[in-house]
Amino acid sequence: MKKRKNIITVAIDSPAAAGAGTQAKLISKNYNLFYLDTGKIYRYIGMLKLKNQKKFSYNLVKYKIDNMKLSYLKNKSLLSNDVSLSAAKIARDKKIRDIVHKFQQKYAYNPPKKYNGSVLDGRDIITVQLKNAMFKFFITASVKVRAERRYMEYKSLNKKITYKEVLKSLRIRDKSDKERKYGPLKKTKDSILINTTKLSKKACFKKIKAIMDKKLIN
Repeated sequence: MKKRKNIITVAIDSPAAAGAGTQAKLISKNYNLFYLDTGKIYRYIGMLKLKNQKKFSYNLVKYKIDNMKLSYLKNKSLLSNDVSLSAAKIARDKKIRDIVHKFQQKYAYNPPKKYNGSVLDGRDIITVQLKNAMFKFFITASVKVRAERRYMEYKSLNKKITYKEVLKSLRIRDKSDKERKYGPLKKTKDSILINTTKLSKKACFKKIKAIMDKKLIN
């Protein structure tokens, strides 16, 4: 695969609702990088499975991903709890991960020319997708804080779900993400840990920006 030269690549891994997506968007805007929320791709496939139980197949997934427009990932239905749990199961499948991997690699190393590079967040971006990324961040937060954030997100979308249900769902998701055979979530030695439990969005980005600016300016 051809790779654009001299581009900025940022890889972010994190458990669900740790704030990685928010920081990735801020990084994208500040440095003019193409942003790809890889978790949304698995949610998209998870929703496909929920809607096509009998017709769901690898061929269907490949066709849908090959022809997927990025606007599809903005569908608010992807944020539902059922889709989240479906995505967690989907993400264990190596054949599906291989299909998604090719899609991610295309945008990671060949972002549209108007961008200075790319920023991807997910569960195995550092360990699998962008092993040689210029910047590697592992963003985390306590599970209770993450559950509160996700619960408030659901409330803003008028979704009927309790905080306890969200907390339980996140714990199930964490276990699945960490223990799956392919692309498990784990902190690497060469990634920078950012704990957002007690950090505001602004303070977190300020910390990340200082790290990136130091390397980019030097």
